[in-house]
Amino acid sequence: MMKGLKIAAAALLLGVAGMAAAHAEEIKVGFSPEAYPPFYTQDASGKWGGWEVEIVNAICGEAKLDCVLTPIPWDGLIPALKTKKIDAIMNSMSITEERKKEINFSSKYYNTPTVVIGAKDQKIDATPEGLKGKVLGVQVSTIHAAYAKKHFGDAAAEIKEYQTQDEANQDLAAGRIDATQADSIALADFLASDAGKACCELKGEVAPDDEVLGLGVGAGVRKEDTALQERLSAAIKAIRDNGKYAEISKKYFDFDIYGAATKAN
Repeated sequence: MMKGLKIAAAALLLGVAGMAAAHAEEIKVGFSPEAYPPFYTQDASGKWGGWEVEIVNAICGEAKLDCVLTPIPWDGLIPALKTKKIDAIMNSMSITEERKKEINFSSKYYNTPTVVIGAKDQKIDATPEGLKGKVLGVQVSTIHAAYAKKHFGDAAAEIKEYQTQDEANQDLAAGRIDATQADSIALADFLASDAGKACCELKGEVAPDDEVLGLGVGAGVRKEDTALQERLSAAIKAIRDNGKYAEISKKYFDFDIYGAATKAN
């Protein structure tokens, strides 16, 4: 009888341990609650989806993390991370030397070119000469705003900053600005829309500047959270190796977004 009790107690302990293992660690993942298709999109019920949302879920699942998407305005993401309102940023944030002064990043999980689009009736290209005297719209506190100020500030008539890229796109479609600079995939989605088709076209890819544009998009974490940084990097590699990354990506792209040429936000 005693032996039976010992076996039952051991089984109970194993069951409790198994239940504890099944409960993943919860972390808050910050993102800017704005449409940024195909990376972040919102349906009629308010639920967020898109390529990046699916990739975040895959990374978190692989890392045994319960990731709760937590909306924070874009320019408040890094302050929210540093003050522990969130635990990570996974929102198309490029890995740059300037940002690395404040936070750390996982390894990259995608990397795309930076381009300029503009009105069809405007002679524009993605150079200082091509944007001379033009009004260029960019999203505030992004690598695109920093790049535009550095490379186009002396040439453009105005660099106009917006809280969201969607606002810049709307002003471009309405003729209130001449061009906008952003991630190539996000702007391709706008150009495929009815408003984008009617008004605008791709004007070209900007010249490289790794110092400003960074070396790809990663998950931002606090400087001291090295264990989380390593955990997320390992998970990114794992979903690349096991095919989950490709499985998700093929629903959105006909190329490997992981290795494409330059940036995002």
